Amino acid sequence: MTQQPIYLDNAASTPLDERVLAAMLPYLTSEYGNAASRHHSMGRAAAAAVQTAREQLAQLLGADPREIVFTSGATESNNLALKGVAGARAYAQQPKHLVSARTEHHAILDPLLSLEEQAGFQITRLSVNSAGAIDLADLERALQDKPRLVSLMHVNNEIGALHPLRAIGERCRAAGVLFHTDASQSVGKLPIDVNEMRVDLLSLSAHKFYGPKGVGALYLRRSSPRVRCAPLFDGGGHEGDRRSGTLNVPGIVGLGAAAEICGREMTAEAARLKTMAERFESELRSRLGGVQRNGASQQCLPSLLNLHFEGVDAESLLRRLTSVCASSSSACTSSRMQESHVLRALGLSEDRISGSLRISLGRSTSDDDLVRALDELELAVRQERAQGPQDLCNLDAP
Repeated sequence: MTQQPIYLDNAASTPLDERVLAAMLPYLTSEYGNAASRHHSMGRAAAAAVQTAREQLAQLLGADPREIVFTSGATESNNLALKGVAGARAYAQQPKHLVSARTEHHAILDPLLSLEEQAGFQITRLSVNSAGAIDLADLERALQDKPRLVSLMHVNNEIGALHPLRAIGERCRAAGVLFHTDASQSVGKLPIDVNEMRVDLLSLSAHKFYGPKGVGALYLRRSSPRVRCAPLFDGGGHEGDRRSGTLNVPGIVGLGAAAEICGREMTAEAARLKTMAERFESELRSRLGGVQRNGASQQCLPSLLNLHFEGVDAESLLRRLTSVCASSSSACTSSRMQESHVLRALGLSEDRISGSLRISLGRSTSDDDLVRALDELELAVRQERAQGPQDLCNLDAP
């Protein structure tokens, strides 16, 4: 009997929880009304399901349901946040200046580049240290110019580094500057309270926390301050004129169900994954020499490991892993065959970048999965080193 693949790429996408699928199924079959069709019962049922999902997500974020705008995912939400604030008439008199970091996902970096090149915005891209952390003093200097928006992710998608949202939010609030965070990797995995953290805009994708692909949301603060956000496109005035388009009711229902489940189970699940990841890394180090972690082991998402295997090319290593599903860089950029801009920003050498794997555990990861993965990784690394250009036998554990 063929064994199932060992899925250790949960940072790229998580499997759809069966309970989420069960919640979605009626809206994929019998409950097919358009949520905008309030004049008949099926439309009203769809609208009610969307409202329930809005409340479920708002509960997870500590938000008001009226502050939730449904989108197709975090990439759209990020574009809406950045370009929406940049283009809002309410901020037209403020400097055309936005602040972010060099280690952001391309769903932030590329819209910023577009605003820089096509709309004449000044973009401050903060550097990070070897752990992936910004210097808050650098942020404070950037805030002196009163930029329209600061955008800094909560959890880095490649190394798991955590930005201190509350400390950042407090500085932005004191300076009168809006604060946006891409929380794709943290929603459903870490506690978030947008009010306590002083977050004004927040992006997320359902498929990062066991919901369906193709649906996400943008949190937009309604008061103190009220965020103004120009829509990316026109037509229909859905989502309070902020995101036109027929609502993806099954996807939204799934997002809401996933949020509710995470709210109940997050604490216990986080503790389980932390223990598993620590054991997995420790065992790898004991079996193989020359294994180093990229980024910090503290102030990070414990279930995400970015590991360098000395004397190994990651792409070649992945081809040897017949059962283990992992990645050599962020999934959204790996198809471009570019070296990781995140690892480069940490100051790592080309050899270290090319020999690094991202391993991310999730709800479906079992102890048996990790035992199998350890055996397969050990064998593949040893094979790679044996065929390498230099004698690396001294790297192997005795």
